[in-house]
Amino acid sequence: MVDIPLSALEVAMVQTDARAVDTLRDTAAFAQGLERLGYHRIWYAEHHHSPAIGAFPPVVLTAHSAASTSVIRLGSGGVLAPNHAPITLAEQFGTLAALHPDRIDLGIGRGPGTFDEATARALRRGAAPATDAEYQGDIAAILSFLVDEVALGPLPEPWLLASSTAGAALAAGLGLPIAMAHHIRPDNTLAAVERYRTGFTPSRWCEQPRVLLCVEAVCAETEEEAAWRVGPMDVVKAGLLKGSSETPFPTPAEAATHAFTAKERQALAGFRAQQAVGTPKTVVQRLTQLVGETGADELMLTTPVYDLRDRIRSYELIKKYSEATTAPAA
Repeated sequence: MVDIPLSALEVAMVQTDARAVDTLRDTAAFAQGLERLGYHRIWYAEHHHSPAIGAFPPVVLTAHSAASTSVIRLGSGGVLAPNHAPITLAEQFGTLAALHPDRIDLGIGRGPGTFDEATARALRRGAAPATDAEYQGDIAAILSFLVDEVALGPLPEPWLLASSTAGAALAAGLGLPIAMAHHIRPDNTLAAVERYRTGFTPSRWCEQPRVLLCVEAVCAETEEEAAWRVGPMDVVKAGLLKGSSETPFPTPAEAATHAFTAKERQALAGFRAQQAVGTPKTVVQRLTQLVGETGADELMLTTPVYDLRDRIRSYELIKKYSEATTAPAA
């Protein structure tokens, strides 16, 4: 059973037969749907120059969805510090928190948000990738500006995104809650969570360790249907395995005819085994196992499936089965 808060990560996949603007129109409907289902928060990821993922700034999606909902928490997961001036992030999310008190999160990550070197340099106005020291300085500056420069009232809740022990150590030292990217680098999860907990120092932001675990979760009424819905993202991942970020997000039917190599099939099967794909029972059992292994305080589910209705249905099936299995016996 899953008896901790359930949240969602939205990566805004752009369907091959749709325009980016259509994906944008789905944003509010998705947020409203998950709010009705009782999900705790939705975060938006920062991506650039990808045919499969919309280049929509998390701060804009957060503002748009906050205006379309009333209680669900919203924010970035994450906004990428090296691409932005710290004071700008503090001003943007500080303003959102003032407009929508106690509903705004500022999840901060490090990656460039693109596999294209030219795009990465453009985002940094020609600068080289951030060093460890520069990234740590950016995080410290963002937190300082939040408090000293743009404290308009309730502050956004800061989180640090991590997929390694180094990121976990930084979050622990700063006393920030951590969002573990299990959906990206699952092999690092257990060691990073342990590093975070053992090194945690309380701060004004967080008095004790808080772990949010992000998991890829695709749920359907049958195992076969779940596998069908996973197909498009498998094609995108196969492209990434080849070092290419130019793979569009295909339809499930197109994905079903894709010719994967034996090496790709092995890699995809290994990754899927560490996530949560299948029927409600299968998915909730896997999520429960992950919570037991990591001691996570919250689960964030990312569901990169083709159709908005199927995506919301996946979240609905997981939420209902989770609630049914945690309800006390009559």
